[in-house]
Amino acid sequence: MFSVPLLSSGATNMSEARHTDRGKWSQAGVPHRGWTCVGIEGLEEPLQLCEMCESADIRYVYFMEHPDYPDSLGVGCICAEHMEEDYVSPRLREKKLRSKAQRRRTWPKRQWKVSYKGNPYLNAEGFNLTVFPVSDHKGRYWGLRVTHRESGHSQAGRRRYSTEDAAKRAALDALLWAKENLSE
Repeated sequence: MFSVPLLSSGATNMSEARHTDRGKWSQAGVPHRGWTCVGIEGLEEPLQLCEMCESADIRYVYFMEHPDYPDSLGVGCICAEHMEEDYVSPRLREKKLRSKAQRRRTWPKRQWKVSYKGNPYLNAEGFNLTVFPVSDHKGRYWGLRVTHRESGHSQAGRRRYSTEDAAKRAALDALLWAKENLSE
């Protein structure tokens, strides 16, 4: 979606208007500092316009809130830095999200082994991830278990997966959860 900025009162042509118009940065009543990032989302490609500067196409959307502003704003990294007055955390959040997106792209290429019980398993980052078929009164489905190899702490997933591949894809989320909750 493309929007043409209105000419500011002193602007004589469109290029001058773009140069002086800074979106919500130029609007009275919009706080410039003291915002809090409440979430971040990665889009497949730069599809959204930053709602603060209203000029940058963004791929990673930072959802910002301020106690003196009624709406959440979806902004880019640079605007988020200025709004939070933090020039490190937004880039770290984006780096983490980029890393997670890269892992999601490469995860299906992992080579799973087969246990002596015949279940596919994968050892990754100190954890054992196992997917296994389950049959019960509700039907046949696939389950998932993650085990911290050093401590032996283990957690079975509560979700049911219709296919082995679906359970293997979900194993990445299980690994990320386990790294935060089962280590030690």
